[in-house]
Amino acid sequence: MAEFPSKVSTRTSSPAQGAGVSVSALRPDLGFVRSSLGALMLLQLVLGLLVWALIADTPYHLYPAYGWVMFVAVFLWLVTIILFILYLFQLHMKLYMVPWPLVLMIFNISATVLYITAFIACSAAVDLTSLRGTRPYNQRAAASFFACLVMIAYGVSAFFSYQAWRGVGSNAATSQMAGGYA
Repeated sequence: MAEFPSKVSTRTSSPAQGAGVSVSALRPDLGFVRSSLGALMLLQLVLGLLVWALIADTPYHLYPAYGWVMFVAVFLWLVTIILFILYLFQLHMKLYMVPWPLVLMIFNISATVLYITAFIACSAAVDLTSLRGTRPYNQRAAASFFACLVMIAYGVSAFFSYQAWRGVGSNAATSQMAGGYA
């Protein structure tokens, strides 16, 4: 049996060295904001905020159609904020087991369909719920307009995310270097 060496060199480390994400490692990726995905997400956030803020400033709780519009606008606005933060700080790279191109494609297609229904409900209810020329009428009409614009923005994002999911226009090396967005 071999003898145990008399001198053993040991090295200690703290448990926090390799675990978790440090605050200094969370740097925003400004290239993402300049990408088509980042620009479309910012557009969706601004337009979605306008939709729900315009509706929220009217007595929407009296009409079920506007309750649906508020649900769609606020829910998709919050999910878009979460996805924007994930991509801005490249946290999606840390969650490599999630198929992000597929997740984005499904989210954008679902958001487009939901905003189609919200746009139709909001547009159809404008004349029925307020007098033409009044402040609530103008706010609800403007919310319908912005709901149409945000619906188009989600539709364009759905198209681009479908192309990213299919891998159109890139190969594995370029999509890895681009951080997963075009």
